[in-house]
Amino acid sequence: MLAVRTVVAPSDSRRYDLDLTMLRSGELRHAADGWHAILPLGGTNHRLWLQELPASGSSIAVELQFDSDFGTRSQAAFRFWSALERRPLGPSLLPLSVQRRQRTILAMRALDGWLAGNSYRDIATGLFGRQRLPERGWKTHDLRNRTIRLVQTAMSMMRGGYRALLRRAKRNR
Repeated sequence: MLAVRTVVAPSDSRRYDLDLTMLRSGELRHAADGWHAILPLGGTNHRLWLQELPASGSSIAVELQFDSDFGTRSQAAFRFWSALERRPLGPSLLPLSVQRRQRTILAMRALDGWLAGNSYRDIATGLFGRQRLPERGWKTHDLRNRTIRLVQTAMSMMRGGYRALLRRAKRNR
């Protein structure tokens, strides 16, 4: 998510027409901390956070914090600028593999079941089907352990670990 704000710029600087009020329902929402927008531009969705909505045609700036996510944010800002300039965006920043995407989806579904008060066996039945679960030996079955790990993974993501999806995996050498 990029933090965007209105700035005073010289009259000869480039201004971009960002009329965020034209976004569909769900793409722009007001929250206690400001405005959140999902801007489809250049063939992808750009997620923006704004304290206040800029006037149409005003100059804007992206704020980047110097923290551990600076590299990712600067690449996202460059892709946003490229989309505004109608230039090629290049490859996705951090594409998730099919396997990681499927595991994340399973983890979120498992967490939904856990938060709704379901047992691990009920969650496993919903995720993997009744036919894959044994009648006996549930306590030592691999799907029980997998279901527990999925719930734990999703709990970690819910508590802020979701940012790990945005970082490149570190390779052990």
